[in-house]
Amino acid sequence: MDMINNIFEYTLLLMPQVLEGLEITLKLFALTLIFSIPLGILLALGRLSRFKLVKALTSLYIVVIRGTPLLLQIVFVFFGLPLIGITFDRFPAALFAFSLNYGAYFAEIFRAGITSIDKGQYEGAEVLGISGRETFFHIIFPQALKRVLPPVGNEVVTLIKDTALVYIIGLDELLKVGKIACNRDSSLIPLIIIAIVYLILTAILSKIMTVIEKKYDYYQ
Repeated sequence: MDMINNIFEYTLLLMPQVLEGLEITLKLFALTLIFSIPLGILLALGRLSRFKLVKALTSLYIVVIRGTPLLLQIVFVFFGLPLIGITFDRFPAALFAFSLNYGAYFAEIFRAGITSIDKGQYEGAEVLGISGRETFFHIIFPQALKRVLPPVGNEVVTLIKDTALVYIIGLDELLKVGKIACNRDSSLIPLIIIAIVYLILTAILSKIMTVIEKKYDYYQ
């Protein structure tokens, strides 16, 4: 009983630091989604473009970003770009690297969703006199969005865990807070607490994505 009380008291003492790390983690997570999803849609449209140069450039970007580790990209943005005169603070550097990385993954997800829609729907819309823009945004994209929700949800859950990588540039996110407390107190309890926080976050995100998927069931 004493041991349980000690763990509880230790957890309460650690919570202010955990909450500070959680704030950084959630801020990076939210802003990455805000920037990377629109970027992914634009890149997907670039990959489907009739202009060969646009298609080639977006394809090259996606190959390079998806073919290199996110950790390496974070290091390159924060430590490498200053060598050519482009300097970022820690958080903007992390956000920039995450947005570029997840934009590439979202691009392939959206591209697959868009190309999965039957071409007959384009032809039918054209016969009805619907413009190409209206066809895409009012007919094709809503159906594609419904189909890509599961893989997008997987990427969203992965993103919340990948935020731990920013420890490499010294940001005080959740994992770094746990490691510092672990080394300071010679205890694994901080890491267990951080693991529980990540489990709670991923469970909440998974539930949210399930609710969103059900909301779009009418496109079946």
